[in-house]
Amino acid sequence: MRQSFSLCCLVLSGSLLVGCATESSRVVENPTPISVSKSCSANKPAISIGRFNNQSSYNNGIFAGGEDRLGNQAQTLLIADLTQSGCFTMLERSNMSAIAQESKISGQAQNLKGAQYVITGDITEFGRKTTGDQQLFGILGSGKKQTAYAKVNINVVDVATSQVVYTASGAGEYSLSNREIVGFGGTSGYDSTLNGKVLSLAIRNGVNNLINGWKQ
Repeated sequence: MRQSFSLCCLVLSGSLLVGCATESSRVVENPTPISVSKSCSANKPAISIGRFNNQSSYNNGIFAGGEDRLGNQAQTLLIADLTQSGCFTMLERSNMSAIAQESKISGQAQNLKGAQYVITGDITEFGRKTTGDQQLFGILGSGKKQTAYAKVNINVVDVATSQVVYTASGAGEYSLSNREIVGFGGTSGYDSTLNGKVLSLAIRNGVNNLINGWKQ
């Protein structure tokens, strides 16, 4: 009877513990973060975006299909962060033919502005890992943690001289944890959204370092 009572208490105590999923993020090596309200020069340099390639070993081999999806995603995030910073005059170059066609349809002559600088860059490091643990061989619960890491380099190239006038780097780590306790809570499968989250974190860190350190 005493053993039965102890077992019931164990089950009841376990039912009161609810497993939950938690997310955490941190910027890696960011000693001088800037605030959103950082004032920028009134004379905003005109910039356009050049190539931004995935140079890491992640999804970059003979089975990748030849399309640099991670690099294209990084380029999109970079354009968004640079534009939202308010420190640059952004020039669109990836849809030149569509813009020219719309200008022709509307009957408006194009008066294109040239860029002073071209921003290029690379994803130099990208990786993921999954770690887990068990309590009492999994009887009392188990947990799993997915972690993604990314590092990027951003280069500022003077169009007049083709000189790289400034280089900034950014890095970030993003993790997702799940824990199951005595049958309660849940464990998640592969979460592909971590790729975009950690890439966005690394690029934002790189843009912050670029704005904070580049003196035009």
